[in-house]
Amino acid sequence: MASPFYPTILRHPSSVRVHTDGDSHLVRTSRNQVWLSGDISVSTILSDGQLHIALGSPIQPVRAVELRWQQKIPEGMKYLGDHWERGYGDLSWMGMIPDRPLPWYFLASNGRDLHGCGVKTGAAAFCSWYVDPHGVTLWMDVRSGGVGVEVGRRRLEIATITERRSKPNETTCEAAHQFIAQLCDQPLLPKQPVYGANNSYSTYYHGSAKEILADSKLTSDLSGNTSNRPFSLINRGWEHWGDAKISPWQRGNERFPDMAGLAGKLKQAGARPGIHYRPLLSHADVPEAWILPSRATGNRETCILDPTVPEVLERIREDVQSLVEWGYELIKYDSTTHDLLGRWGEVMHHRVTDDHWRLADATLTNAEVLTSVYRTIREAAGETLLMGCNTVGHLCAGHVHIQRIGDNTSGCEWQRTRKMGINSLAFRAMQHGGLFATDADCVGMSSHIPWRLNEQWMELLAASGTSMFVSTPADYVKEKQKAALGRAYDRASRPQLLVQPIDWTENACPTRWKSGEEFLEFNWWKT
Repeated sequence: MASPFYPTILRHPSSVRVHTDGDSHLVRTSRNQVWLSGDISVSTILSDGQLHIALGSPIQPVRAVELRWQQKIPEGMKYLGDHWERGYGDLSWMGMIPDRPLPWYFLASNGRDLHGCGVKTGAAAFCSWYVDPHGVTLWMDVRSGGVGVEVGRRRLEIATITERRSKPNETTCEAAHQFIAQLCDQPLLPKQPVYGANNSYSTYYHGSAKEILADSKLTSDLSGNTSNRPFSLINRGWEHWGDAKISPWQRGNERFPDMAGLAGKLKQAGARPGIHYRPLLSHADVPEAWILPSRATGNRETCILDPTVPEVLERIREDVQSLVEWGYELIKYDSTTHDLLGRWGEVMHHRVTDDHWRLADATLTNAEVLTSVYRTIREAAGETLLMGCNTVGHLCAGHVHIQRIGDNTSGCEWQRTRKMGINSLAFRAMQHGGLFATDADCVGMSSHIPWRLNEQWMELLAASGTSMFVSTPADYVKEKQKAALGRAYDRASRPQLLVQPIDWTENACPTRWKSGEEFLEFNWWKT
């Protein structure tokens, strides 16, 4: 049913255009909801309140499919879209910007009601929306690498569109949360809230097993919930690059000589061991067919792997199984989006990758390739929890338990934490529980950042209902920090209602929040 204030998208588009490597085809409708142009076909099938889009092109490689709904769009609306992968501190409600891509979904609000429209998770394309005064356009990038995908004889199920209008008495936050839940049929969620320590911003990838044990003991001592113990996550810097005959992710370096033994010691200390892993980064001394030549790492001794090569997926499976066998109960895997596509989300905009580069298998879209990586890791991990970082949320939903929703916060620069952490929590926490559990990144405690600012950030995260990690060296924590950490860990360890940013329609860095029946107000600038 169409919203009373916003027109429906759940109808057949006004026009369909298919972009091949050499041309653009305006396809004409035919019988049975199929649009045809020569041997190219696009089906737009309405069923059960959803619009299903599929592509056939047995001969010509296809770069993108474009759907257009010509209709009058109401004036005076504000819009909120998503990001391709993490948020970069630039999410906010805005007026209409016709050339601004809105990845995956968009929310439209007149201040009272909210209309959500988007593609469901698991799409086979990178999908972005464009809204202008005369209609709505959906652009679906189905490239394989930087060229058109070779569909061949199969029918490529590109995307499924759904929409939702707010109900009476719902806040915009509540309506947005309900809409997001509608996008994913089977989210993969942790059984308990996830919280603990992460050494990202206490060591900046130069830590040691000794430091990890000290930090983990502190975290364990301050965490009183015996039925849900904290995690201690070892970030980058443990892997071994000295022997090209073995994967760097299957052995620790001289600062981490016994990774299985370290996992056991973390458990003895009362923490659950977690570990960082970068699936597509490897020694360069692998079979040449495994290497993605278009992705230079800046180091001749390392390379990026091509995940369309079956042996590469098998290597990824073996790496993950090694981490599980060592005893790590949380695997944070990182950089798959950048390693495959060559861009961070903040510069993807309307083109998620460059043109003219190829994968070994050109019959798979980039979206399908990333999904195959996420699926492989999920299968290999068994019962181990998975956290995606620089993963595409709309593609990894259902394959990860937790998703990093923002770019890195900091243990050195408060402005970065404020920009990345608070903004991401405000505008993407609504994905929590609907797509996965969300993680807005760490509280990076150090002498570089005034304690009062980090104390507020930790208080908000602990009250948010989302995952909470703290990154601090044990020797920084004095009595007042211990007391605050103890309160935060206790609250974060228990199920809570999802926090709502009250002033999010006017402020990209909200200061007023509601957690259950509790109202919280922060000053992110006063030191």
